[in-house]
Order: sequence, then C-alpha cells, then structure tokens
Amino acid sequence: MKPLLRLTTALVRHARQNHLRPAFAPPIVPSVTATGRQFQSSSTGTGISDNTTTTTTTPPHHAASPTPLPGHSPSVNASEISHFDALASTWWDPHGSSRVLHLMNPLRHDFIRSCHDSQEDPSPADTGRRLRYLDVGCGGGIFAESAARLASTESVTAVDPSAEILAVARSHAARDPALAATGRLDYLNATIETLPEPMAPADMYDVVTLFEVVEHVDNPAAFLERCGRFVRPGGWLVLSTIARTWTSWFTTNLVAEDILGMVPKGTHDWHKYINEDELRGHFAKQPGWSNPRVMGVVYVPGMGWKEVGGSEKIGNYFFAIRKDVI
Repeated sequence: MKPLLRLTTALVRHARQNHLRPAFAPPIVPSVTATGRQFQSSSTGTGISDNTTTTTTTPPHHAASPTPLPGHSPSVNASEISHFDALASTWWDPHGSSRVLHLMNPLRHDFIRSCHDSQEDPSPADTGRRLRYLDVGCGGGIFAESAARLASTESVTAVDPSAEILAVARSHAARDPALAATGRLDYLNATIETLPEPMAPADMYDVVTLFEVVEHVDNPAAFLERCGRFVRPGGWLVLSTIARTWTSWFTTNLVAEDILGMVPKGTHDWHKYINEDELRGHFAKQPGWSNPRVMGVVYVPGMGWKEVGGSEKIGNYFFAIRKDVI
C-alpha cells in the first residue's frame, strides 16, 4: 500500500504544480506546420492537412516539436537524433533504457506473421519464398538482427540517420560469426529520403518496418508516402506507434518518463503521437493500399507486452497495410 500511496501523492502533487486540465477537457489538436503535411484530428474529422497553420495547446512539460535538422532529410530531427545518440551505449542492455523495446520485439514478429496469414492469396510461408526486409529507423538493430536470423529471411536492409547508434548495431552483430556468415544483414547510415528509390518490384521489399519511428518524425504524411514506395506489390508496410490520448500522455509521458523512469525523459513528444483512425484515413486516400490491420498492446509490469483488443484506441499499437497486387 505504501508504494501505491507514494505514487498517488506524487501524481496529485504533479497535477497541482502544473495545473493539469481535467480528464473531460476537449482534445488537443496538434499543430500543422506551414512547411509540410501533418496528421491532425479535430471535431470535424481526421486526416492530413496541406499547408495549413493552426494553434495548439501544449501539454505540461512537453514543448512544441523542435526544428528539423538543417541540410538533412526532412524526417530527421536534430533533437531526436541527439536524444537517441545519448542512449546508444545501453541499446543492447535488456535492463537498460531500451528494455521495453527488447520486450516488445517478439510481438513485432507475431504481428508480421499475422499479416501474412491474413492474405487470401498464398503467403510467403506457403510458397517457400524468403522475405526481403527494409527496417527504417532501425536504431541499435533489435528487430533487424532478429529478422536476419530467421530461416525465412532473404535479406535485411536496416537504415538509421545516427552513425553513433549504427556503430553499436554493427558491433553487436559482429559478435556472432554465424550471423555475419549469412550475409543477410546490411546496416546503412541513411534515411528513407536518401535511399535510391527502387525502380522495379524485384528491387522492392516484402516488408518495410517502422517500429517506434513515425512518432519521432516531423512530417509523418510525407514520411509514410516515401516509405510506401519501397514496398513491393503484395508486400506490407508495418509500424508501431502510440495513440494521442490523455491516457497515453499519462502512461508514457507522466508515469513512464517523469515518475517511474522506465524510459529516459524526452523520449516521447505527445504532439507527435498518431491515432489509429488517422492512419486508416491517410491510407484510404492513397490509391493502391488495402487490408489495414491493427493490434493494440499494453505493457504489464512483470509480464511484458500483451495484446489487448481495443487498446489501440488509447495507447501503443501495431498497424499494417498491404500494397495491392498488380
């Protein structure tokens, strides 16, 4: 009871000091910059707005999104890169700053398998065809390494804008001679904008993954459109992110960062969270995409991540959509 009492007291104190709005307050509408497109939600609907500017209320302790890194790809943000560079040395510590990502990794593979199983046409497992992955924003390589070890994988191309984090990824992979011998894993210090766009389906990828990435870019609409060009017809664009709700602000920003310290402070910008219906609305307007799939997940202390139906509406979730077969 004492730990619960201390947590409750801390929450009340934090709320009073920062004048938190009550739970029944109207939703906040994230700003839409004049230089690009952003996901937005309002009382009139959801979707993407082009070249508009709106005002916004900023949640406690979370300022508006910082300026994109000058001279670099538009999806890269100087503050975001600096924040994750500082975490590079502990990326592969299962009890360190990336602990929740290590625990989430098995669900990533489960979700991808469920996408393939949902296909009406033969899945790669049915045909025996091995998969080509493009892991965008791969970080230290938690997913990329695990995907490269699968017998069903032909290759994994993993890209990240941080040279420091990629050095950690390459160093960790080099510890396993068997993995190196397969030649399946290739790390590139790049962004999706600097990768050469594939001209033929044979150069595209069966699965393009964006795990815990889209909420860290400043222009998600343009970023997703660019990533989609790398998915082969019949392939999948798969991502994980966080819904923009008061529940997610409470769990990820206040509790996980400020109170419990489960993740480093500054990891999450609530304004950049994206709701599942916004993703559906975005792809509904893009020709050539179908069969959207979603899986809500909840972190249970002591048990890890668990699939919970309906939780995609309030917190973490996986989302996938398939490029139409030509």
